[in-house]
Amino acid sequence: MSSIHFPWPSFRAQRGISLLFLLFFVRSPLLTATARIECNSLPSKILTHPVNYCAVLPPSYDADKSRRYPILYFFHGLGDNEQMFVHAGGFNLVQDLWERGQIGEFLIVTPNADATFYINSRDAKVRYEDFMVQEFLPGIEARYRTSPGRANRGVAGVSMGGYGALHLAFRYPQLFSAVSAHSPAIIAKLPAFTASTSGGSVRSRVLGATFGSPPDPIFWDHNSPLTLARSANLAGLKIYFDCGDQDDFGFESGATALDKLLDSRHIPHEAHIYPGRHDWQYFAEHLPASLEFHSRFFPR
Repeated sequence: MSSIHFPWPSFRAQRGISLLFLLFFVRSPLLTATARIECNSLPSKILTHPVNYCAVLPPSYDADKSRRYPILYFFHGLGDNEQMFVHAGGFNLVQDLWERGQIGEFLIVTPNADATFYINSRDAKVRYEDFMVQEFLPGIEARYRTSPGRANRGVAGVSMGGYGALHLAFRYPQLFSAVSAHSPAIIAKLPAFTASTSGGSVRSRVLGATFGSPPDPIFWDHNSPLTLARSANLAGLKIYFDCGDQDDFGFESGATALDKLLDSRHIPHEAHIYPGRHDWQYFAEHLPASLEFHSRFFPR
């Protein structure tokens, strides 16, 4: 996949399978589990428009009306949307993990974030981070039967979503018990990244809506998970991240830098550099690891 035309990967490669077909298939009586996906929207005064989301509801959610569940907020990458678990095969993977008993039951909720990186934009016109913390988390947890408290709330993501997950967890560690990220978009030196000979102007344009046009290195550093990890109180926060050793955008350098930084602060974490690129094949291979990671730390 060319970085010139697609500055971050889209997970819509399997878009030909329709949403209606998938929703019918997952309700098939041939399956032992009764998990399902519910897609809806949540109003937002901060953003001044509704925000779409999809919720993966665990097998017993409809059958046991008295039960409450932990919740994992899972953030999509750039070029994708709230339906990442629908159109890329992620739901079937989660179904398999539940059917084999490899993970406990919890909700997985993916909001649409466009290209916001899950933060407030430099010009403050799009306050996505404020929306997430002040409206989306409380709104979702009021709408669904979730267990209260930090111990029952995790955050995860891929690529741009991995950046967003680490950013929010490091900035608001009181809200999340665990964070995981696959190929997070961590860039230690933004000017070098945006000046890259392979699609540098495209990268600047994509980042511009959130980080300024041209992207502001100071604003980037202020919001970077690397910067937050240097001083945040991360005691008790469970941390996992991985990246491919041939990441198309060089994000393995950022993951390595974060690993070393956390080591220098003696903060327990799990970090891996695996063989692979920045594509859905890599994410699908390692997604079970992050779901099992969160499942281990959610209360049973």
